[in-house]
Amino acid sequence: MMEVQAKAKWVRTSPRKVRLVARTLRDLPVSEALVACSFMPKAAARDVAKVIRSAQANAENNFNLVKDDLVIKDIRVEPGPMLKRGQPRAMGRLFSIFKRTSHITAIVEDRPGVVKRRSAALPRAPQPAASRPTPAAAAAAALTPATTESDEPVAPARPKRPKAQPAPSASKAPAEGKKTEAKKTQAKKKDDGKKDTKEKKSK
Repeated sequence: MMEVQAKAKWVRTSPRKVRLVARTLRDLPVSEALVACSFMPKAAARDVAKVIRSAQANAENNFNLVKDDLVIKDIRVEPGPMLKRGQPRAMGRLFSIFKRTSHITAIVEDRPGVVKRRSAALPRAPQPAASRPTPAAAAAAALTPATTESDEPVAPARPKRPKAQPAPSASKAPAEGKKTEAKKTQAKKKDDGKKDTKEKKSK
């Protein structure tokens, strides 16, 4: 197995931030590592991806290695020179600002047969034996006509029973007649009283 490396020096990112990305990419195939870098929300992932692509190009062009067999063996991050700057703060004092740099080294090696490649067409999942129809059952299902709503037997509708109405009781009829007669007699008495008062007034 041959090892190929690429370096990027004086990268304007602190080594601590670059190591967080490099830690997750070790022992990954180069193609998968580049995809992971493209989806990482860290700015240092772009710098690491550049170094990995450079190492891949070195292995492919300088040593005639197969691109799909390359695996990241290690990514080393070393601190570079520090740029010292300042900002005035309280009471006119200088507040120091350190702009750190880092050196990134990506080491790639070929491991033929380790990287699993997907086939062009993925195999279908095996179906359970119970759900598979037998040839005889499939032929019988093809011969039988499809049932529709008109072919299915319809149950006869039950006749509705009329609701029983209560018969008028005989005791209520004479009572109602008595009440009407009493009302008539009371009305006659009132009319007779009015007539008497009118006659007295006329006299």
